Amino acid sequence: MTKAFEDIGFADEIEAGEPDLGLETVRRFARAARMEVARFVDPEKAREEGLPGAIVPGIMSQGILVAAIHRWAPGCRVEKIDTVFRAPVLVDSVARCHGVVTDLDEEGRRAELDLTLTNEAGETRVLGTATVNFD
Repeated sequence: MTKAFEDIGFADEIEAGEPDLGLETVRRFARAARMEVARFVDPEKAREEGLPGAIVPGIMSQGILVAAIHRWAPGCRVEKIDTVFRAPVLVDSVARCHGVVTDLDEEGRRAELDLTLTNEAGETRVLGTATVNFD
């Protein structure tokens, strides 16, 4: 079921739940993306690099945010996403996706969204903006 542009409003919130950041999920993603780098797939080697453990690849974090948009508005088209990586997202952590509609362009049938990916301590690890089209 698609969501129509007319169904959204300024300040509508997007709650997308908790993505699976388990080690096996991240390993599958890294393999598929040809990014099987130790910091993503091996917690011990990541620690040897000075990290607290294995981390989620940045493009996987972006994918999680885009997936959250599509769960909120199936059928929409994400025209643009821009992200800032404030701190690593740790593998096996509990992350939460959140978004909010910050602007609406009625003529272009577009919405601007602010997005965050936070950890279990409520710290923002990834933030971004997206432009979503509802043609």
